[in-house]
Amino acid sequence: MDHLRLRFDGWIAGLGTAGGTRLVVGHWPGSPFGPVTDVMVEDAAGHRLLLAETAELARFVAETYTFDEVRIVPVTVRREPAAWHITAGPLELRFTTGGRGALGALLHAVPAVLARQLWWVRLIDLPARLLHGVRTRGSAGNGRREWYAVRDLHRITAADAALDGVGLGRLTDVDPPVRFGFGSTPPSPALVRITTTVEVPRA
Repeated sequence: MDHLRLRFDGWIAGLGTAGGTRLVVGHWPGSPFGPVTDVMVEDAAGHRLLLAETAELARFVAETYTFDEVRIVPVTVRREPAAWHITAGPLELRFTTGGRGALGALLHAVPAVLARQLWWVRLIDLPARLLHGVRTRGSAGNGRREWYAVRDLHRITAADAALDGVGLGRLTDVDPPVRFGFGSTPPSPALVRITTTVEVPRA
């Protein structure tokens, strides 16, 4: 079967909260749908919610990952050098970032042209799983495959989040791991610079 590869270039932020809700923000200045942002939310009971700013993006993400509920909502993102503010329908999220740490420094040292190569992403998948509990490639929904080319990583040092006006509590690790797709974000709250390639069967 013939396939088409689509590339999303931007950032993913993953964090947990004391109330048990885990959040994954995908901010994509470069994507097949133009500059877009989506937020994946899993609460303490395991309910998985997708918040996306366009119907086209919502449909694509929902066909790639697994959700119990999908909402199309207005999304705004304000970025400062070390702080982000995201509003996505019922969600308000602010977080600040710190330094790279050893892993971030190592990822940042890899030339971008190499880090985006799919053979390189395949090569580092096993070390990433063994050392950090994350995967860089795998199978997604509807016969799709994905590669995560991580190019930088910064710690998230503080966060303030509310859903439907209710505070979600202090910043924690992403524990338990989120269950949207074949892999989760790093266990420790982090902002990663990433290029995601999604292979989809041609219609």
